[in-house]
This record gives sequence, structure tokens and C-alpha cells, in this order.
Amino acid sequence: MNTISLHAVGVSDVTIVPNTFIDKYMPSANGAYVKVYLFLLRSFCTNNFEFTISSIADHLDNTEKDIIRALNYWEKQELIKIERNTQKEITAIHMIKLNNSDNGSSDDNVIADEIDSELDEIAVSIHTKKDPVARQRYSQKKITELTGNDEIKWAMHIVEIYLDRPLKPMDIQLILYLYEELNFSAELIMYLYEYCVSRNKKSPSYIEAVALTWAKDGIDTEEKAREATVAYNEHFNSVNKAFGLNRAPGQIERQYITKWVEVFSFTDDIITEACNRTILRTQKPDFKYADKILETWFKKGVKNMADITKLDEEFAKGKSDTKVTPINKQYSNKFNQFPQRTYTAKDYAELEKKLINKGL
Repeated sequence: MNTISLHAVGVSDVTIVPNTFIDKYMPSANGAYVKVYLFLLRSFCTNNFEFTISSIADHLDNTEKDIIRALNYWEKQELIKIERNTQKEITAIHMIKLNNSDNGSSDDNVIADEIDSELDEIAVSIHTKKDPVARQRYSQKKITELTGNDEIKWAMHIVEIYLDRPLKPMDIQLILYLYEELNFSAELIMYLYEYCVSRNKKSPSYIEAVALTWAKDGIDTEEKAREATVAYNEHFNSVNKAFGLNRAPGQIERQYITKWVEVFSFTDDIITEACNRTILRTQKPDFKYADKILETWFKKGVKNMADITKLDEEFAKGKSDTKVTPINKQYSNKFNQFPQRTYTAKDYAELEKKLINKGL
């Protein structure tokens, strides 16, 4: 484990906790996160400028992942700034002065933190650089250890509210898997359950499937998850509007829409155009028919509406250039392949005379 160096401006020989931190940041922060922040303050103020993530975890009786989550939280609060090397390891933490302007004291300068977006990249790499870790079964000892964390306790409490029932052992196993192996934050876990329950899906298997999809897509924050779900809702709404549906798409229909968006990478206007053409041709909302249209466009390299217009023009031109087959050639067969006799006016007159005499 690499050693992390610390840098600060205005270091004091005592540990000073900024009033702004106590008034503004501490009330809404997890207790474990507060412990990490206070540890950083004390390390700066006592000239303890070198330590490791593991040493912080040991000192605070926590896991290394918990320490990183705490740093990630303070990053979002813009209280610390982190540097890392090419191996994504944290190499330095910068703390800067913060004025207690909120408390009306302009002369009281204290130490605070500011984090940039680099730690986010560390979290993202957990999900996007390799496949999610397979499920494991946690022992009772491990469950007791993990559920002693205030953050996970709160997440489990909220999940119980969403599920409207006490947590079952399988629920606890899944939540710990999300937290420990997929590195989902408590906020992301809570939103995951909120999202699934809002769709009337409460089974652990469904919730795990959604979580794995998010992990593979690099969705590692609540904000990213909300953006992704809103985007898909917009896709569903566009299709519903085009097809005139007043219901949520079914499972197979959702698979079609997901294919159009993720595999074909089509925008809503292209998908809507395919749906409109489907209604004109079939007089009904036929997802299979629309899929054939979109698949054809995908194979022809359609990227935007202009490409569709170009294809339509080429098709129309091709039809107009098609030559009409002569009737005598079109209906040629063995009965009319012999030389044809040419009749004159005299021949028609004699034939008419014979018919008249025969009638008499």
C-alpha cells in the first residue's frame, strides 16, 4: 500500500473543528464520514503528514472501502482535494482554509477540504474496467460486522420501508453484496430499491439484475442512476405516444425498445418515425414490424432523419426507373411461340360473308 502525503495551509498546533463544518456539513453527514474528516484534521494539526488508507481504517476500526466512501462523500461536499498516480492510488490530500462567513466571523480562518472529480474516476473504474464480482454468501459473523456500519444500517431501514415488510435473509445478503462487491453507496442502494418498487418489482432477482446492469454501465452514483432511468422513461413515452398506448410497455416491448436504443443507438425521432410508419402500414401498434423497419435502417447505416430521407428518395427513384415488360413478352408461352398470320381487309370481308351465309 502506497504512502499518502498531506499538505495544508495555516496548520495549527491544536485540532480545530471549523464552525462551518459543524453547522453546515456535520448534521447531514454519516457518523463514519465525520470520523474520517476529524481524523484528517487531527493528522494535519499534529504534523502526521504520512499514512495509508489501511492505517486510517485500522485506527478508526473500519474497512478500507468505508474510508474511500467517506472521502468520496467529502468530495461531493467539496471539502477536500485528492491527487492520485497512474495506478489510481491516492497520493496526496489537500486541505485549504475556509472562512466562517456563515457564522458572521470573517477573521476566523479554519481548515476545510475540497475534492475534485478524480476519486469518482476511481469508483467508476471498479465497475467499468471489469465485470461485476460474482455473488457470495456472507457468514453471520460477516453480516454482523457489516451491518454495524451506520450507513448500511440506514440503507437497510429505508429498504424495509420501500418493501413494506421486514428484511429477509436473502434481502440482507443482496444489500451487502451491492455495498461490498458492487461498491454501491447507500444512496444508490436506496434509489435502486425505490426505482424497482415504483415498477412493482420487489423480487431480489429482479433488483439484482437491475443492479448488475447499472454496474456494467458504470452507473455508480444516485445522480447517474436517476439520469439513466429518466432517459429510458423518455424513450418509453415516445414509443407510447407514437403507438397511441395508454399503458406501460410490457416486458417484450421493453426489450424491443432497449434494443433500439442500446444496440441500434437510435434517437427518439428515428424510433418514432418507425412507429408512425408501422401504424400506417399495419393499422396497429406492432413492435415486431417496427423492429424490422429499424433493423433495416440499422443495416443501411442510418444515423439521423436525413439518412432516412435519402433512403426514401433512392427507393422512389428505383421504382420509377423500372422498365415495364411488354405484354406479348410477359405472357409468352408455348401456345403463342409460333409465327402469327397477318389478316387483310379482304380476308375479314370473306370471313364475314361466310358467317352470314352460314346463318341463313
